[in-house]
Amino acid sequence: MKYIKPEIISLKNSQEFNEKWLQARIEEDPSMLGLGDLEFRDTEKIMVGGGRLDTILYDPEDKKRYEVEIQLGKTDETHVIRTIEYWDLERKKNPQYNHCAVIIAEDITSRFLNVISLFNGFIPLIAIQVKAVKFQDNISLFFTKVLDEVTFDLLDEDTISEPTDKSYWEKKASNSSVKLTQEIIAELGEITEEYKLKYNKHYIGIERNNMANNFVTFVPRKTMVIMNIKHERVEEVDELLESSDLDILSYDKQWKQYRVRLSDKDLASNIDLLKNLVEKAKHEYHS
Repeated sequence: MKYIKPEIISLKNSQEFNEKWLQARIEEDPSMLGLGDLEFRDTEKIMVGGGRLDTILYDPEDKKRYEVEIQLGKTDETHVIRTIEYWDLERKKNPQYNHCAVIIAEDITSRFLNVISLFNGFIPLIAIQVKAVKFQDNISLFFTKVLDEVTFDLLDEDTISEPTDKSYWEKKASNSSVKLTQEIIAELGEITEEYKLKYNKHYIGIERNNMANNFVTFVPRKTMVIMNIKHERVEEVDELLESSDLDILSYDKQWKQYRVRLSDKDLASNIDLLKNLVEKAKHEYHS
């Protein structure tokens, strides 16, 4: 194996690899930031009072939005204020979400860290340092989280049900997870036999006679499916889930639904329990 000395590139001084280029790479693959399996939601969003928020990312598992600002070169006070201001505007405009400000720069200075550390705990903010490294004719990006946020309790989900189709979700998640969603509906048998999947932008619901009846919804991911079962939180259902081997996510208080993470093997070994829970949800939803 041959050693190749890398060359660190200044994106700020580059004509080709500029801020727009970096922003596009992040939006193509948000996972490169190391913040989890995030989804791209919006770019260059015009803010009230002027300015544009670079990028909004979303974590559908934890139901959380990240307001991302990018700065090439060193961090400065003006950009810090702008990052916090955009985060504040977004959380006030969309209070149903939990929000986190993210600043990405090539050089996170010690002065910046000293100032921002005063806010951390009051303002959820993450600072990430990015380095562009050239290997011969190739370029790569390395992201290092240098300041993390304090963990907060998380809330809800997107309420906009923009219609899409099956191919949209196959591209967004994977063919296998969309197929698993179809298998779940099929395995639920007569409980959902009158319903068909309704593909929306941020989740897959169910409908009957062209009317949404979302007592159960799905969010396919790369290797599994998050299944949301709409039901008031009650001790009986809590005990059923706790005694199972299902991967249980936190209960969604605002939308009043249980959330489980399913793989193929989970479906096969827990179908009776899932049918029981969905039957209860259907009864409660229509009562």
